Amino acid sequence: MIWFLCVIITLIVAKMIWVAVATRHNGDFDSEKQDILSRRNYLLEKVITNPQQLIDEMPAIVGPQFQGEWALYSCSMLSASLVNTTLIYGEDREENIARIDSLIQIVMSPELRAYDRERWGEDPLETLDGHKSHVSYLSHLAWMIGGYKQIGGGDKYDGLYHDLCETMNRRILESPNMNLPTYPGECVYMPDMLVAIVALTLYSQQNNGEYYMTTCNWIHQAKHEWLDSDTQLISSYLPNDRSGIYEGSPIKGSYTALSCYYLTFIDKEFARDQYEKLKVHFLQRRLITGFKEYHDRRCWLGMDVDAGPIICNLSPTGTAFAVGSVTYFEDWALRKRLLKTGEIAGTTWHRKGKSHYLLADMALVGEAIMLAMRTATEW
Repeated sequence: MIWFLCVIITLIVAKMIWVAVATRHNGDFDSEKQDILSRRNYLLEKVITNPQQLIDEMPAIVGPQFQGEWALYSCSMLSASLVNTTLIYGEDREENIARIDSLIQIVMSPELRAYDRERWGEDPLETLDGHKSHVSYLSHLAWMIGGYKQIGGGDKYDGLYHDLCETMNRRILESPNMNLPTYPGECVYMPDMLVAIVALTLYSQQNNGEYYMTTCNWIHQAKHEWLDSDTQLISSYLPNDRSGIYEGSPIKGSYTALSCYYLTFIDKEFARDQYEKLKVHFLQRRLITGFKEYHDRRCWLGMDVDAGPIICNLSPTGTAFAVGSVTYFEDWALRKRLLKTGEIAGTTWHRKGKSHYLLADMALVGEAIMLAMRTATEW
């Protein structure tokens, strides 16, 4: 028994030392530059590959649909990271333009868009003149092209960019409540819908205000019709066939944190307001700092389909997504504590100029998300 306790204590002390060493440079973009770029290098190696190999990197246990979704998110979040690091450090611009180009090609491949084609019964890029939503796939692709243009990419994708945004804008205006479902027969998932508004906002900024009224009207409705009455946070789910919100619909930490991040691209004042409310209702500072999945009940140990394994109330996905707003609004002290939590959970591994959390071996998309969030900056 004493031997067993000694082993446990030794492991705890070793972990504490590991975390202290791994996070010693955390503080701001300058002090973290080496770590940020080494994580970028790891992701470049793992994500920029042939499309089927990337899909196969996603755990088979989640099934083909989520493998496709996670591959899409891995590409779009790495693309956002490349835009961020270009703007933050002012270097590698041409290399990052070429890298985002490669990521766009992967997302456009038949292999990757197969998951969306399967659910909708038609190809998302071959039916842009149609009326089915495809909002998640189309919006991420448009967002990536917007990022490509933001750092100086040429006119290679201008025609597609225009067609994607025209299609999303038309379908939004045709819908009953300016929102589109991710998949047929399902509700509107607000973070998925927000990517479309982000893409239209970027397009508007880059193209003389086109679609500006759509984004303004959408945000106006979000502020006045889609807020939860208890928390005043934007709803996690909306009906796709009528106005208003689902009464009693849960406000989830993972969804809310991601929505706050996307709002920073659209309406900074509203994003800050939502971020402050996110902290009030979901931030937990005891023991380990992080964001909860549920604001109205405790969950010391459980599993959530969106958040993953919940331990001591904390949402792994919600905490990772929240780093985006924390970073964007330069809440450096909180950010440092959240990155420490990430190290406790993830454990960084270094190899030949590349770094990643060991959890990335099981969920590569999480590594891409975390890098995008910890480099969040104004575009």
